[in-house]
Amino acid sequence: MLLYQIDGGYCYNTDSILLYGFTSRFTPRGKVLDVGAGSGIVGLLIGRDFPNITLEAVEKQPLYAEFARRNAKINGITYTLHEGDFLEHTPHGSYDWIVSNPPFYHENVSRSENPILHQARYNVHLPIEPFVGKISKLLKSDGEAAICYDAGQFAQLCSACERTGLRVVDVQFVHSKVDRPSALVMLHLKKNSRAMLNVLPPLVTLDEMGYTPIVQAIYDKAKVHSIKCPIT
Repeated sequence: MLLYQIDGGYCYNTDSILLYGFTSRFTPRGKVLDVGAGSGIVGLLIGRDFPNITLEAVEKQPLYAEFARRNAKINGITYTLHEGDFLEHTPHGSYDWIVSNPPFYHENVSRSENPILHQARYNVHLPIEPFVGKISKLLKSDGEAAICYDAGQFAQLCSACERTGLRVVDVQFVHSKVDRPSALVMLHLKKNSRAMLNVLPPLVTLDEMGYTPIVQAIYDKAKVHSIKCPIT
């Protein structure tokens, strides 16, 4: 996949690639919404690998929305992008699947002064409770979602999910190295589910050789070639 990105803006990182791999294991179906699409990477990879889905996305920042549209066109993926605030997206109860790598850095983290990066990174722009509540409203009664988030806020996420009718059914913690604490967590959610929580083995991204084999395999499957474009 060829992906154009904003030079000097928020660019996709390992989080997005891992979320794509995590989501793929649950075989997304039907009508799928990518929340906070950015340049489109997560949704477009899923659309490429699961061509029978109907792919939509929502992106608040106009510049990212334009890049996502271009990337969809360049890669020949049918794509409907809604430009605006996710919390104002209105077709409630209409999605089978939602996937999101949202802004998740909390307010105590040192913040970027770049306004484009600020909106893309920090959850002051999309707090946990409204974010999770909106996912629940947009999903069909048996809908599913996959998200990644700051591992330090896992407890708040689980509490918010339970209050809004979402059940965390699968969770995987990501560690940069085997002896490092987890900084990222990926969650598979189901609406109106009574399933027990399944804790997947930790995912370690790096070893002494570079990416671990399991992470390298996800990158190899993604096959993304990125080109950064200056803002003009």
